[in-house]
Amino acid sequence: MTALARRHPGRIIALLGALLVAIVLVSLALGRYPIGPADALELLASRVAPGLGDFSAQQETLFFNVRLPRILLVILVGASLSAAGAAFQGIFQNPLVSPDFLGASQGAAFGACWAILAGGTSLVISGSAFAVSLAAVGIVLLVSSRARGNRILVTVLAGIMVKSLFEAGVSYTKLVADPSNQLQAITFWLLGSFNGAKVADLALAAAPIAIGLTGLIAMRWRLNVLTMSDDEALSMGVNAPRVRAVAVLFSALVTAASVAVSGLIGWVGLVVPHLARGLVGSDYRHLLPASMLAGATFLLVVDDIARLALTAEIPIGILTSVVGAPFFLWLIVKRGRG
Repeated sequence: MTALARRHPGRIIALLGALLVAIVLVSLALGRYPIGPADALELLASRVAPGLGDFSAQQETLFFNVRLPRILLVILVGASLSAAGAAFQGIFQNPLVSPDFLGASQGAAFGACWAILAGGTSLVISGSAFAVSLAAVGIVLLVSSRARGNRILVTVLAGIMVKSLFEAGVSYTKLVADPSNQLQAITFWLLGSFNGAKVADLALAAAPIAIGLTGLIAMRWRLNVLTMSDDEALSMGVNAPRVRAVAVLFSALVTAASVAVSGLIGWVGLVVPHLARGLVGSDYRHLLPASMLAGATFLLVVDDIARLALTAEIPIGILTSVVGAPFFLWLIVKRGRG
């Protein structure tokens, strides 16, 4: 961690925020139908001051119904997965924990796959993914609450069990799916993509993500206490098991909402918190907002590459793995040398 980060984490967070704004403006301008950054700002301003600028109906439709909802959705998902990953790593005192730790992603995949088999609309698929994702986490928490002994260890084992069950369910749906259309749709969903993101997707994800992120931010100082033992936390007046359960619920909520509208996107919630920790330290008062900003920026850049690199859009889950895995290896090597 640099001296600047130790002394002025607020400046690092401000720089991350400025970088995100810059990437948003660039992303709004990029696409098959180019719109300059100045035009993008003017289009945004035209909603506040009607009559500002002279844009065609096609430009306005493309900007407000296609490009802007997609970019906002990418920002929400990137921030959510990174915040959930950072929270889980502190809650379970494990640097290798990611947002799918408790089976939320696998549960969402199972719900989406069965909705696709049933011929559901995109909204039904997302809703099914969200509901089953929360159910998967609920099963883990129920099992861990009934078991005795080390609560964290029991939760880890329950998460592994639930993930395995839902992965088996996904494999079965792929086995019985119609190869001509259903299997293709299932495979594409599992790879993760923001292609075709609509205002309805944004509306579906916005409320649970807002609730979850607000809750995590409000309790971010308590997350610092969870990195201690339960007895140490109790001596500071914090009921660690209760705080841990609430933090898990908020993290699961944002993870479920994110995966429901984007499909499976790996590595963001694992890699980005480590990057943010290297920039601002391990204090969750700074780590959480830094992770959210860095995650949103990272996913937005990767999404730009996904939609522009080739003629056909690349599933974003492939790119996050291609970028995230080597980067995480580099972090491990760098930390080992340090």
